[in-house]
Amino acid sequence: MIHPTFHLPHQCRLLILLVLFGDLNTKWPPNVCALQSEINNSRSSHVHNHYRRGVMIYPVRSTTSSTGRLFSLCLRAGGDNNDVRINVNDQKMKLQLVSKAVQYANKNFFLIGMFVAVILAKIVPTLGENGGILRPELFIGKYGVALIFLLSGLSLQTKDLTQAISNLKLNGLVQLLIFGFWPFCIGLPLHYTFTRILPNLIPMALADGILIMTTLPTTINMCIMLTATSGGNTASAICNAVISNLAGILLTPLLLFKFFGATINLPFGKMVFNLCQKVLFPVTIGKLLRTSDKVTDFYGEHSKTFKRLQEIVLLGIVWNAFCNAFTDGLGIQFKHSLVLLVLLPTLHLTALAASFKLFALPLFRFTKAETIAAMFCSSQKTLAFGLPLVNTIFQGNPNLASFCAPIMFIHPLQMAIGSFLLPTIQQYINGNGNGNSNWDGDDVAKTTK
Repeated sequence: MIHPTFHLPHQCRLLILLVLFGDLNTKWPPNVCALQSEINNSRSSHVHNHYRRGVMIYPVRSTTSSTGRLFSLCLRAGGDNNDVRINVNDQKMKLQLVSKAVQYANKNFFLIGMFVAVILAKIVPTLGENGGILRPELFIGKYGVALIFLLSGLSLQTKDLTQAISNLKLNGLVQLLIFGFWPFCIGLPLHYTFTRILPNLIPMALADGILIMTTLPTTINMCIMLTATSGGNTASAICNAVISNLAGILLTPLLLFKFFGATINLPFGKMVFNLCQKVLFPVTIGKLLRTSDKVTDFYGEHSKTFKRLQEIVLLGIVWNAFCNAFTDGLGIQFKHSLVLLVLLPTLHLTALAASFKLFALPLFRFTKAETIAAMFCSSQKTLAFGLPLVNTIFQGNPNLASFCAPIMFIHPLQMAIGSFLLPTIQQYINGNGNGNSNWDGDDVAKTTK
């Protein structure tokens, strides 16, 4: 007869003895005491070996009863498979993942913040609209923007600003693109396409609005802040923004007169005053503060904090712009809005890529920082200047909403696209350790992809 043999592990044998003999207060037979001593010795060796392998063992907590203590002893007697332990290497990996996540969030603070701002604007648009309870047009649009330009003036060295003003080649090329290439090489072909080739795609008034948009100067706040945040040449951005908007007071009406033949009556003095108040006055104050060594040293020690403050203000502008867009609407049909939502981002991305490649040509010998400043200045169209200008010129026109719609569409889109590209642009500028190195042709593909 065959007698089957069963080999029970230590913990199972102890459990059986526990059932047979009761709790630990009972007088134990010799074989149980010997088994318990064997388990204790094995457990001590097990713990020693695991600590030597870099593993921390956390024993299972037992209940207060003696039976619970024996049950815990039984579980721990099995070795590796029954130990509740945390590997030190696993802890280090988790800490490294958390650290990388924090570093990524810190490095891409503006990009993440932009998505948060747009989502908040979509959820609660009335909170950030002009005239709302938080008055963003005052605290962000006025004081916040003034703070940005004050910090820009504080960070600018006199030699950088002088060099930017004297860089006639860069400034002339930027203004030529703004007032020459945009209206004649982009605006007129698009207007011809939508009025002659594809007349049923959008109304003629909306096609006129696209042409009007192409005649406008560059942005003031946006191009300077995006240039400063990405590490571009802020002095060149300020210089070209001021030149463009001053020139736009005369050139934009002349272009509109040529295209539409309208009689132009504009408050030139008021426009010049607003430009000086928004840009030149805060920058001048910043330059005067820079003459103090204490202020300059304080700014140098806290430059990262001030840069983060600029990013927060810029995010506030994004939030305010999208809140207004979601609340007010644009006064055109939904199907025509879809056409603009496809056309304008494509147009802006194409302008960014084309101007980027143009200013990065070795022929011009512009620095990387100058290339980025020129790219932003030559590819954007202003809402702050354009909207009151169009309202003044075409006041009483029944198609005024269609004339303004492309400008209102492209304003938040420029902000969103520029913000999205900031990490890539920062990598491009810092590729060789500084923003003044000459253009490397291999960086074109990396940046424009």
